[in-house]
Amino acid sequence: MPECNYCDASFEAEGDYLEHLHADHDESELSRIDRRRVADHVGAEEDGEFPTGPVILGGVVLLTVVVLAYVMFFVNDGGGASGPAAASGDVGDVEKTPYGVGSVHEHGTIAVTIDGQQLDFSQQQYQLAADPFHFENGNGQQWHKHAQDVTLEYAMSTLGIGVTDDSVTFDGTTYEAGQDNVTVTVNGNDVDPSSYVLQEGDSIRIVAEQSS
Repeated sequence: MPECNYCDASFEAEGDYLEHLHADHDESELSRIDRRRVADHVGAEEDGEFPTGPVILGGVVLLTVVVLAYVMFFVNDGGGASGPAAASGDVGDVEKTPYGVGSVHEHGTIAVTIDGQQLDFSQQQYQLAADPFHFENGNGQQWHKHAQDVTLEYAMSTLGIGVTDDSVTFDGTTYEAGQDNVTVTVNGNDVDPSSYVLQEGDSIRIVAEQSS
């Protein structure tokens, strides 16, 4: 069930949520991704009643966003993750990359602890780092998913974290199960990060700590 990122409202359907954003929130309040999703929805729903000027302007803006997204995902990093992961260069390539950005809107929670310190995803470098998976509005506990096939491996790579079923890599250090304390779970269950696709309400927990 979509929940509004800007107020306490919740909705049964994605279309109702986008109508709410369009009618009840000023465009300046919305994130870049939400503005694009609302523009796409309104342009499809209003069936010719929408003034042609805004439609043309929206098309130009959308085209610009698409071109920038293409450059970000396929030119700068060869189709891998954007954001902190691409900059760090130490988490490796992911096996599966998302598609259909803007086609879904799901949320969940996350807690990542490295050597006893919980990472703060409310920091600016983690906000809106990648279109398919990111954090918004300074909230570092709720993740947002806006694409199909967002695996746990891909999601973590956008944060500069490499995960496998038995290791975690962060800031140039790899923690290996068997010799370090390593936990990678979703909803309390062990998963294969390279194939597990995140779903609405998933709770991610990652712990990596070197054995003393």
